[in-house]
Amino acid sequence: MPQNSAPVGSPPVIDALAWVHVHEGRLLCVRSEGKDLLYVPGGKRDPGESDEAAVAREALEEVSVVLRPSTFRQVAVIDEVAHAQAPGTRVRMACYAAEHDGEIAADNEITAVEWIGFADRDRCAPAVRRLVEILHAEGTVR
Repeated sequence: MPQNSAPVGSPPVIDALAWVHVHEGRLLCVRSEGKDLLYVPGGKRDPGESDEAAVAREALEEVSVVLRPSTFRQVAVIDEVAHAQAPGTRVRMACYAAEHDGEIAADNEITAVEWIGFADRDRCAPAVRRLVEILHAEGTVR
C-alpha cells in the first residue's frame, strides 16, 4: 500500500507503523525534534519493506534497540486524525510489539524518551492517545 493513499476525493491517509513497548504499565513514547506531542517509535515503510522490517528499522533509528524478529505480534491498527498535517488527513498506524536487545536511548531526530501512563495520554498525538486507551482497556497500560 502506498504511504499516502486514499480514493480520489477522499482525505489523505498516512500509512504508518509503530513499535509498542510497555514496561511496568507505562508506554514508551518519544518526542521528535520540533514536535509538540509525543509519539511511539515508528514511521513509514520504505518501498518493498515488510511491516516487521520497517518497525525494526525505525526502532533502531529512533531508540537504538534491535527488535527480535521471532517475537513480533500485531497489537492494534489505529485509524485516527493525523496530528500536524493538512486538515482532514488521517493516519492508519499498524502497531506491533516485539522484544528487544539493547538499551533504549533517544537517537537521530528523537530529542526525548518518555514513559507514559493512562493519565498522560493528552500529551500524545491523537493516534497514540487512542493506542493508550486501547492498552489501558486491556490492562496493559495503567
